[in-house]
Amino acid sequence: MVFKTFGWSFAVTALGLVAAVLYGGWTAFWLVAILSVLEVSLSFDNAVVNAGVLKKMSEFWQKIFLTIGILIAVFGMRLVFPVVIVSITAQLGPIEAVDLALTDHERYEELVTDAHPAIAAFGGMFLLMIFLEFIFEEREIKWLAWLERPLAKLGKVDMLSACIALIVLLITATTFAVHAHQYGGVHADKSATVLLAGVAGVVTYMIVGGLSGFFEDKLEEEEEREHEAEEEAKRTGKPLAATKLVGKAAFFMFMYLEVLDASFSFDGVIGAFAVSNDPVVIALGLGIGAMYVRSLTVYLVRQGTLDDYVYLEHGAHYAIGALAVILLITIQYEVPEVVTGLIGVALIAWSFFSSVRRNRALAAAGGDDPGSGGPGGSGEKTEVSSGV
Repeated sequence: MVFKTFGWSFAVTALGLVAAVLYGGWTAFWLVAILSVLEVSLSFDNAVVNAGVLKKMSEFWQKIFLTIGILIAVFGMRLVFPVVIVSITAQLGPIEAVDLALTDHERYEELVTDAHPAIAAFGGMFLLMIFLEFIFEEREIKWLAWLERPLAKLGKVDMLSACIALIVLLITATTFAVHAHQYGGVHADKSATVLLAGVAGVVTYMIVGGLSGFFEDKLEEEEEREHEAEEEAKRTGKPLAATKLVGKAAFFMFMYLEVLDASFSFDGVIGAFAVSNDPVVIALGLGIGAMYVRSLTVYLVRQGTLDDYVYLEHGAHYAIGALAVILLITIQYEVPEVVTGLIGVALIAWSFFSSVRRNRALAAAGGDDPGSGGPGGSGEKTEVSSGV
């Protein structure tokens, strides 16, 4: 199972490290290895969230996510995206931008760093929308019930997530963006840029997420028509496979995953310049890491990990919220990558151990819902909560 899922990752790792040695010797080898580990450690929350979406999709689209999707992630976000940013900000042609990336690494790093406020605003607002939509949604299983229960009630207000996100954007544009961090430690007023990029992030989420939700609702209507057949299968003891997203629904869900991955990669691409300013080394290192994140996503789906450890998805979304806030803060201040990584790891680890404790409570109660009054329960029969 492990080799089947991670086989391509192992192959890409070998090829990437060999390419690094051929390109820049053993120095490039170690830089690529460091960047690979950095990308994996910072993106575990990305894998958990992706798995929550991917498990709804058919095996065909899961393979598309792991093959074509990784090409978009590696070549699109880790190699082409920084060059496009340089081309736009420096008003250079694509060929000139590529030449600059390969021949003048310091100038290339400067241009990418100066574009960071716009990148952080777009990615930060997209991720913030994901977090807000999650915490305002009414769900049966709650992790931090004392927080999630009242937020779910507030979530009944239409467009609340978008309103809060835009308020956060206005505050960011009038505070952090006024003294945005630039290359060399200088600061500049990037309020208009941040405001425009942030609105683009919110709009992108609403378009891609909205289309995904629309087609998913269409599938639910089809599920209702198949309900009688499912009941018959249950009576006869035949195993039932969960309904998988196919066609247009799966396509838009795939696009949603790609935009989600892009938003997660923004801070990694910028932070990679702290290790190396060579675009080839950065692309190799982050590309290997991205491949492992994709494989880990598929592994979580096939192992049913999110079903066994039900609070993992909660912890990952809280990590997304933390990352969104950190991205907005980095518009003015430099935040070490290790801080970002540790916050995400801590939240996911906390949610994992909460899930383990919940499973033990269920086992001790003979399979009864701990939310009905058992250890760690919330005292309500309609929901499951960690009680913390």
